[in-house]
This record gives sequence, C-alpha cells and structure tokens, in this order.
Amino acid sequence: MALPLPFLCRGIRTLGLVFLYYVFSIGITFYNKWLMKGFHFPLFMTLVHLAVNFLLSALTRVLMQRWSGKPRVVLSWNDYLRKVAPTALATALDIGLSNWSFLFITISLYTMTKSSAVLFILLFSLLFKLEEPNPFLILVVLLISGGLFMFTYRATQFNLQGFLMVLLASFLGGIRWTLTQVLMQKADLGLQNPVDAMFHLQPLMFLALLPLFLYNEALSLSSSEKLFRVTSLPPLLYSLFTLGVGGSLAFGLGYSEFLLVSRTSSLTLSISGIFKEICTLLLAAHLMGDRMSPIKWLGFGVCLCGISLHVGIKTYYSRSKVPSVKPLSGRSSELELPLLRPDGDRCEDSAAEEEEETEITLH
Repeated sequence: MALPLPFLCRGIRTLGLVFLYYVFSIGITFYNKWLMKGFHFPLFMTLVHLAVNFLLSALTRVLMQRWSGKPRVVLSWNDYLRKVAPTALATALDIGLSNWSFLFITISLYTMTKSSAVLFILLFSLLFKLEEPNPFLILVVLLISGGLFMFTYRATQFNLQGFLMVLLASFLGGIRWTLTQVLMQKADLGLQNPVDAMFHLQPLMFLALLPLFLYNEALSLSSSEKLFRVTSLPPLLYSLFTLGVGGSLAFGLGYSEFLLVSRTSSLTLSISGIFKEICTLLLAAHLMGDRMSPIKWLGFGVCLCGISLHVGIKTYYSRSKVPSVKPLSGRSSELELPLLRPDGDRCEDSAAEEEEETEITLH
C-alpha cells in the first residue's frame, strides 16, 4: 500500500532538517578540533565566531523585516542589561570553555562529557520550577553519571584539565539553557525567535569573554605569526577565512536547531541529538584515531539510556494533562505565524508545540 503524499513529504522534510542539523553540529565539532591543532587561541576564535554570529543575525533580521514588513524587536537598555546579561554571561563561558578544551582532550571525551549537560539542565530546571519533580529523574541522573564514570575510567587519552573544562562548561550549559528558556518564555520581551535572541545575546557575550581573552591570549596572540606578525598576506587571509568558516558553522547550527524545532518538535531535536552523539563518536574513532574500548562503549550506552529515559519522560508529560514544563505566558506576533500543512491549513498543534520547552542537546 502506497504512503500518502503529504505524509511522505513531511517525512522527507524532517529527514532533510535532521541532516542539516547533523551537518552543522558534527561539522563544527570536528572543525574546531582540527583548527585547534594549528591555531592555539580558542578564546580569540570564539570571539570571532560571536562577531560573525552577530553580523549574520543582524542581516537575517533585516531580510525578515523586509519580507514581513514588520519591525523586529529592539530591547530597551534596562531590559537588555538586567534580563539578557545573565544568559549572555553563562552562554559565553559555556562556549568559550568548550572550545578551549579542544586543546587538551579528544572529540570522543568531549562528546561524552558534554552530554552530562542534561544533568545540570534538570537541576536548574527544578530550581527555577520549570520542571516538576519526578522519581524517574533520579534514575536518569544515575544512568548518565554512571555512564560518564565508565567512559573515563582508566582512559589512556584522558586529560584532567580538559575534562574539568568541559564539565564546567556542561554545568554552565545547564544554567545557560535554563536562563535561555526563561528569557524566551517572557512574551513581553519578544525574543521567541532565536534570530532575535542571538542578535541581542552576541554583543554581551563578546564583552563577557573579552577580559578572559585579554588575560590569557592577548599577549601571545599579538606576537604570533598567525595574525599580527605575518610576513605575507596569504597566511593572514587564510587565518581569517578559517575563523570565518567556523563562525558561519556556529550560526548555521543555531538556525538549524530552530528550523528543526519549529517545523517538527523539541522531541525530534532531542532524539536526533542522541543519534548525533553516536555518529560523532564513530567518526572520531575512524577519522581522529580516538581509542574506544569496550567499557567506553558500555559507558556511552548507559549514558544514552539515561538520556533516552529523560526524552521518554518529557514525551509522556508533554502529552498528559499536567505538563512537566510550564507553557509560555503569552504569545507574540512571531509565534502567530502559521505553520502550513500540505493542504494549506493552519497547523494549530504545531504552533502549540513551539511554545513547549526548547531543550537543546549541546553540540
């Protein structure tokens, strides 16, 4: 029996969005690791990425405004500094430490440790009362932390400094995504669209990371032949080009996550993130020579069970009468844009799904 054409089209569209998300997420992980082999200035690289993200988000806002004919939101300085600054600080440190860790650890250890961000997201979601307490959450914590312990147990490619950096980044990631959810839930701010959120976050993130860069890298970068002491123009252009490509990948990752969530659901993104971690580890073992022992694979499997259980719990509560996550307090004009079914009707269910918690698995 042939599948209905609308169902087939939705399936192809979803697979295409998942593939796009995989390209940017896996791509930027391997790209940053490759770049760090010859360019030992991760904080400067992150600052360039933030500048590129700001320029691209500003350009996207202009194009969206001309397309819709509606002005984009611009926050007042009071709201900007009081309500956006904490999220920007946590996000900047999360990304900066994650990129910094590539100087010390393998992609497989980075991927596995970064998956522990789910634990901290759960913790801060409970503290901010975005998540209802549930006895199964204890099992989720035990599975993920147990899997992480098995993965790092007697690992020959283990580096304590890099591991602690990623673990601290995961902790900050829990704060980051919790504050991001709170920020996007405030309908009066009008930052439900991630492009608007990225546009407002990047300048404060740049300023938050700048002192750390000046303390750790500014002096050595000023005397490096990679940028400021180049003897010819081609090496300088090559360095700027490689940094710009990384910034474009970072922007593409954020926007592909938004497309996947808005056109499907946050559950689809969570499930896709699980398989993305598997693909990343397989590629790291094949391309980068990361050694994966049986106990490492077992630890990774235990961790995936914990993440899968968490996704299952979210699915159950999102479909029950008592949701596990509080819905948005209001709806902005941005969320009123219709998602069209193949027959052209407004999809109210999809619009409602966009108001659920945007819980993103970190790249």
